[in-house]
Amino acid sequence: MSGFTELSPKKFDYDLPSEKIAQYPLEERDQSKLLYYRAGEIDTRQFKDITGLLPENSLLIYNQTRVIQARLFFFKESGAKVEVFLLEPETPTREINKAFECKSPVSWNVLIGNSKKWKSGLLSTQFEIDGEPVTLYAERHEENKKIVYFSWVPAQYSFSEIIEHFGKTPLPPYMKRDAEESDKDRYQTIFALQEGSVAAPTAGLHFTPEVFKKLEKKGIKKAEVTLHVGVGTFKPVSSDNLLEHEMHTERIYIPRKTIESIIKQEGSPVVVTGTTSMRTIESLYWHGVKLLVDRKAPTQIHIHQWDPFNNRYDKDISKADALNAVLNRMDEEGLDTISGETQLMIIPGYDFKICDVLITNFHMPRSTLLMLVAAFIGDDWEKAYQYALENDFRFLSYGDSCLFFKKEITA
Repeated sequence: MSGFTELSPKKFDYDLPSEKIAQYPLEERDQSKLLYYRAGEIDTRQFKDITGLLPENSLLIYNQTRVIQARLFFFKESGAKVEVFLLEPETPTREINKAFECKSPVSWNVLIGNSKKWKSGLLSTQFEIDGEPVTLYAERHEENKKIVYFSWVPAQYSFSEIIEHFGKTPLPPYMKRDAEESDKDRYQTIFALQEGSVAAPTAGLHFTPEVFKKLEKKGIKKAEVTLHVGVGTFKPVSSDNLLEHEMHTERIYIPRKTIESIIKQEGSPVVVTGTTSMRTIESLYWHGVKLLVDRKAPTQIHIHQWDPFNNRYDKDISKADALNAVLNRMDEEGLDTISGETQLMIIPGYDFKICDVLITNFHMPRSTLLMLVAAFIGDDWEKAYQYALENDFRFLSYGDSCLFFKKEITA
């Protein structure tokens, strides 16, 4: 990696009192506060005001991933409680967009809570789907204890139906409460479609059908991407040198029509909903650069966390050239959607290639999400966060939102 020798995570630390962390959502999604930042100026609005704050010719990109009910609780005959937290599918397919359609049996990579109480043996539980009794079985892999086999009777139900009825919402660890039935709806965006996340793309939680209608009436275009948020999103930066931190990897999917919409936006603002949409779209650009640099580069996206800082890649390739390279490869392969993985880590010094305006929540101290914000608006992030703390903004997943403009963007 060029241009950096050391960067301390301490630069992105701040004091977040526990009472500032929202434990529940507001009754109405769009009634949340909106911290409006533009050209160094900060103001307090409501999220429902966002329609009047975005330029008329904007393209709004959002993440349509859907949070799965990833927490499965079993009880042994002894009464010991065991939690199985779903991470990634193993068999019969590792393709997460297909894994939820699978019928019994399946296996998944998991995290196990109270693992010492379940070394081996079969666990089972009973519940109902539309009044019909269902029995779910779980068994650990003999050699790889991070893999659990699931089977169920009757076998007619998909794994999606099983976890939707039996699983619990995977609330973040900083929410000091058990998930409630209402979280199945409120910890989900209104445009959630593709199952696969174990955490919500929280910037999208504020949107309502009414807000979307107003945006459409104003002429603001919409486009979707999918990034399945993994448990690594909560991984703290523990190293004293940020460059030693290993970023988590997540699956992304971008439809052809979204890429075409971005190309047509040349000269007009691209607004991204959340850090997940930001990382997806910026990863798309770097994938196009790779295809231009090496015609033998694989079609599937694979972005390393430091690719943008690699001297091998030309930093001056235009957005249009990079995205057209992706479209050309999709044409060659007959693809309507391009997919893959991104480990992209956006830190101060990153040159944003596509995104102009960012909608996001407030993030944890020393988190890679906060570092992305710092990369986007510079040291003003400290001023913005201090303003929020002093003006009763609610923080983190169920908290309030921010609208950050890059300084050169005008309405």
